[in-house]
Amino acid sequence: MLLASLGTSIANIALPTLALSFDAPFHRVQWVVISYLAALTLFVVLAGRLGDQFGRQRMLVLGLVLFSLTSALCGLASSLWMLIAARALQGVGAAFLMTLTIALVRETVGGARVGRTMGLLGTMSAVGTALGPSLGGLLIGQFGWPSVFLVLAPISLLAAGLAHSSLPAGPPSVKSPRIGPFALRANDIIPHLTANFLAANMMMATLLLGPFYLGFALGLPPAMVGLVMSIGPAISICTGVPSGRVVDTWGSPRILLIGLLALAAGSFALSALPVMFGVGGYITAIVILTPGYQLFQSANNTLVMADVPEDQRGAVSGLLGLSRNLGLIFGASVMGKVFSFGAGADHIENATSGSIAHGMQLTFVIAGTSVVAALWYMRRFPPNRVEY
Repeated sequence: MLLASLGTSIANIALPTLALSFDAPFHRVQWVVISYLAALTLFVVLAGRLGDQFGRQRMLVLGLVLFSLTSALCGLASSLWMLIAARALQGVGAAFLMTLTIALVRETVGGARVGRTMGLLGTMSAVGTALGPSLGGLLIGQFGWPSVFLVLAPISLLAAGLAHSSLPAGPPSVKSPRIGPFALRANDIIPHLTANFLAANMMMATLLLGPFYLGFALGLPPAMVGLVMSIGPAISICTGVPSGRVVDTWGSPRILLIGLLALAAGSFALSALPVMFGVGGYITAIVILTPGYQLFQSANNTLVMADVPEDQRGAVSGLLGLSRNLGLIFGASVMGKVFSFGAGADHIENATSGSIAHGMQLTFVIAGTSVVAALWYMRRFPPNRVEY
């Protein structure tokens, strides 16, 4: 889980450097992130089904080896389009990492500890997201942009060895049943997948636009941008496991709604506070937004995976990953275009600080409004299997 999130965040911090190194506009450099997320999205459900059929531990090890090899390819790319292609292959490996870690939770912990274990996975995801900006900023300054990808290769091989030696090698299923639209409706999963999409969309917009706002609008150096961008993930590290414990204690439905409220409040804060108070306003908004995302993730994942049959855990976990990754792609592509539209420039480095601030405002007003709509829908039409 740490590696899958690190693969996204460590590339985000490199985008301004890549734009200058390859003399490419913002909308082309975006594809370094989008190609990774698109491949991850296309393969995430397939990865879950393969885990159900051939053994989740075996497929996780395979995914880690693939992730290691493609990370090395990214670092060796000599052109932007070669880097984008290598990132797509890296995303295929990340699909196995993200999906099968969640599916393996039910095989390694008891039912009473599922919430806190989901919170622990959220913490590890936050560790990866936090390491990305700080480690990436340091590596770029010292060794150049290829180092942010090359560093992932040995870590992935180490993780493959740990997965092979320590995770249960359960027997594969004879077949993995298909999960169609009617099954999704019967299990009341669709509202949770939709909320997962919107939350991921907002968080990707934060990760993608933050470096441009802090670097070009506020004029912070790369190392300082990385430090500020790591504050939110650092908060996630501290709140992940406690969020899971709160879910186990207070119940998933209540915490899910609290998390959505905090997400909406944090998004509206990002649209206003940075413009008013600069770096301090940005940090304040992140302090509101980040715990809400951790609460939401722990509660939502616990609710979705609670009653899933054993032979469908990989597939349903894949659907969770699919909705998240679609949200990440939407945040990287569509919300990125909203930001460019609001800033009035494709080359963000050429826009004025006021224009960049306007792009931030427009983007996060839209993101916050979408979460409010999801919150209203869940209050108005709650899934039948839980009490909200």
